[in-house]
Amino acid sequence: MGDLEIRTAAADDVSAIVAMLADDPLGAQRESPDDLAPYLAALERLSADPNQRLVVAVREGRVVGTLQLTIIPGLSRRGATRSIVEGVRIHADERGSGLGTQLIEWAIEESQNEGCQLVQLTSDKTRADAHRFYERLGFTASHTGFKLQL
Repeated sequence: MGDLEIRTAAADDVSAIVAMLADDPLGAQRESPDDLAPYLAALERLSADPNQRLVVAVREGRVVGTLQLTIIPGLSRRGATRSIVEGVRIHADERGSGLGTQLIEWAIEESQNEGCQLVQLTSDKTRADAHRFYERLGFTASHTGFKLQL
């Protein structure tokens, strides 16, 4: 499968990232690959925040995966720092290759390096395959999540 590089996302990667975000039934409803302006503005905000890491997985010069890792200092759990994994996407050609595991393991290691005591993520209720994937990696469905669309 070739060597894999996980690196910080750059503006040139945004088109490939958005294509992956839009490449499923949920993403197709909420993403707009034809207008990259809001995504490029978001990348600027992310890049300016030291607690944010938007990364891409690159194999043979091609973006094949992505995720966002957010580090959050907190008071609860005796002042624990936690991380949130968000926007995990794997290119359709790479699904089942172990790339998702590599990306999540990278996020866990980065979280440990940042002194995090907890890694958390959410996954849409309809993504049963993703739930099995995260559980296989040691995550537990311990909470019920809520969202308020603004």
